[in-house]
Amino acid sequence: MTRAELLSPWHDHLALGLRRSPHTVRAYDKAASTLLAQLDLNSWDQVADITAAQLRSHLASRRSDGLSNASAARELSALKGFIAFARAQAGYQLSDPPRMRSPKIRKGLPRPVTPEDAIGLADTVEAIAGEDWIGARDRAVLLLLYGAGMRIAEALSVSGAAIPLGERLTVTGKGGKQRVVPILPVVREAVADYVAHCPWTLSRDEPLFRGAKGGPLTQGVVQKATARARKALGLPDTATPHALRHSFATHLLGAGADLRSLQELLGHASLGSTQIYTKVDAASLLDIYRKAHPREGS
Repeated sequence: MTRAELLSPWHDHLALGLRRSPHTVRAYDKAASTLLAQLDLNSWDQVADITAAQLRSHLASRRSDGLSNASAARELSALKGFIAFARAQAGYQLSDPPRMRSPKIRKGLPRPVTPEDAIGLADTVEAIAGEDWIGARDRAVLLLLYGAGMRIAEALSVSGAAIPLGERLTVTGKGGKQRVVPILPVVREAVADYVAHCPWTLSRDEPLFRGAKGGPLTQGVVQKATARARKALGLPDTATPHALRHSFATHLLGAGADLRSLQELLGHASLGSTQIYTKVDAASLLDIYRKAHPREGS
């Protein structure tokens, strides 16, 4: 078999079977492709028979190329999934991948922006855009992230069938899990403004947000627009589109939202993923205390 013949069903399994995000599919495809090339594998049996020692040696080689702990951990997860898939394809009764410890990762806290900076980012991407409709589009996307706590992939997957937006929107998140998010009036108005100015026909079964040439809007375009806006505002590099989702969660928690409700709004499978925002909120309060306490400067 060729590498393409091995990678194609793996890609379909991720994208169609597991409904992983396009970003995850690309990363997992690349990890599998690199493994096949470095170990010169050309059959499901060969992939299925990979040992922990071979996998460890492969990752050590990848680390020597400059792969970080976090990236190595993600790649290991991808390769374990690929090997398990290969074992199923090869007809093995047991599809468990080789046991191997993941590299230790020092988990940092999410870095939200202030409410003022979140709105400032949305307004600035509109102000500095080359065309009015593109500015309206980028503002609408960022307000969906901050106003509804959506992931960027979720916002970009909204179709024309959602128009006109109501007070709630059903979105499909990781693993194909659906949830309902509230849509604030300011977000509805921003999306309506984009729809009114968009030069492309917005069909019900096609993505709502379009690129400059009419195709689906990509995450990279939104990220670049946000980078230009944060530079204009003098904000740190951590002020990314995903930081707006963190800000949504942190600000709701600070306003008294309970963790279970926040978990549902964010689409987290585990409450543990949501609990990290309690640490963020505590860290923010401590920072405010340090700046405000009269003895802090003494």
